[in-house]
Amino acid sequence: MKQTPALPVPPQPRAGQQRAYWRAPISPSALALGIAELARQRDGLVLVVASDTHAAQSLESDLRLFLADTQGADGVPVLSFPDWETLPYDLFSPHPDIVSQRVAALYRQPSVRRGVLVVPVSSLMQRLPPPNWIAGNALDLRKGQKLDLDAEKRRLESSGYRNVPQVLDPGDFAVRGALLDLYPMGSDRPFRIELLDDEIDSLRSFDPETQRSDHAVDSIKLLPAREFPLDAATTKSVREKLSERFDIDPRRCPLYQDLKEGGAPAGIEYYLPLFFERTASLFEHLAGDALVVVGEGAPEAAEAFWACASATPTCPGS
Repeated sequence: MKQTPALPVPPQPRAGQQRAYWRAPISPSALALGIAELARQRDGLVLVVASDTHAAQSLESDLRLFLADTQGADGVPVLSFPDWETLPYDLFSPHPDIVSQRVAALYRQPSVRRGVLVVPVSSLMQRLPPPNWIAGNALDLRKGQKLDLDAEKRRLESSGYRNVPQVLDPGDFAVRGALLDLYPMGSDRPFRIELLDDEIDSLRSFDPETQRSDHAVDSIKLLPAREFPLDAATTKSVREKLSERFDIDPRRCPLYQDLKEGGAPAGIEYYLPLFFERTASLFEHLAGDALVVVGEGAPEAAEAFWACASATPTCPGS
């Protein structure tokens, strides 16, 4: 039985119109309820642009409540693509949990045909890797599969994973004898891979706090640890572009030196366009045309973000 809407569906652009306005002043929860009803009645994706991270998180929480009865294979999923929560050109990188959420969202988006995607306006304005780059660099590991541990270690590092003594956060990995501990991006738990000679003998999830193994699994999905490659050829090309496009002394530029040493400098995310011949917008990662709902204050927030992002430092990373 088709569910009766809790309130009239808000107006949508008619044929020949580019936009429709919701003019009546409404509370954030009422806005979420209106978007939920809109998503129930629509076959495609509804893209909601919020003014900032707080507004996006609040709206997402309300939407999950109002659409709780629709969750499932044929329901109306509520998705998010979070902001990095760092300022342009600051010497800070996003928290690993945020990077994990973003990578997982980019991997999933091309297959999402229906639902609500909530983004802060700053996320919508950021340049992203080309469509299919995330999926093209994903890898499945299965029990019984052949695995060269040394080669896998190099592959993980070139994908942006961090070689650490103990795995705690998404993007970490550790090698201890014939064991490979790995926290894949997009996963809510890390995994322990045990090798027998050069074959995967077991795959188990484990608790990062206690480091104790628990449930066995047959396979795991490995997504890239970052939104850009960190292999030697790419980082060399990025260093060359830095020297060409910025007035820098490579010997005194921390970002240049960190890349030269094979690391991922803090704040490198804002230089993503240097890693690709062509970048993309979030719209290019979506499965089809989306109905865009622009929240209150989003246009003004977009102007403020653009002004901040345009203030390029003299020496990147300084």
